[in-house]
Amino acid sequence: MSKDSVIQQIATLLRQLQQSFDAFDEAAATRLGLNRTDLRCLDIVLGDGPLPAGQLSAALKLSPAATTTAIDRLERAGLVSRTRDPGNRRVVLVAPTEAARTAETELFTPVGLAGARALARYDHDQLAVILDFLQTALQVQEEQIARVTEP
Repeated sequence: MSKDSVIQQIATLLRQLQQSFDAFDEAAATRLGLNRTDLRCLDIVLGDGPLPAGQLSAALKLSPAATTTAIDRLERAGLVSRTRDPGNRRVVLVAPTEAARTAETELFTPVGLAGARALARYDHDQLAVILDFLQTALQVQEEQIARVTEP
C-alpha cells in the first residue's frame, strides 16, 4: 500500500471520527435537553470550573451576551450555579452542580474509560507516535480555524 493511499485512509477515518464526535455530542446534548452550544459551555465548566463568566465567554468564542444566555439556560437546567468570586465581588464564577457531575459520570466518564482501555493495547513508543499525531492534528486544525476566521 502506498504512502498516499495510507494518508487518504487516515483522512477518511479522521472525517468519520469527527462525524462520530459530532453524533455523540448531539446525543449527549439531546439526553441532557441542551443545545450544542450549551453542551460546549458545560464541557468547559466541568473541565475548568469554577471560572469567571468572561473567561468562559473567551473559551467559547462567544459574546458576553450569548454566554450569559447559555449560562442562564444551564442554570435553569440545574447544571451550573453562579457565585461571586470571594476575591473580587464584581466577578461572577460559573461552577458545575452535582447534577452536572452526575451527568459527567453517566455520559462522559465511560467514553474516557473506553478510550483508555483501547489505548492500553499500544506500547509506550506507539503511544508517543499517537500523541505526536494528535498534537500535530490539533495544531493543523487550529491553523485552519485561524485561516477561515481571519478577515
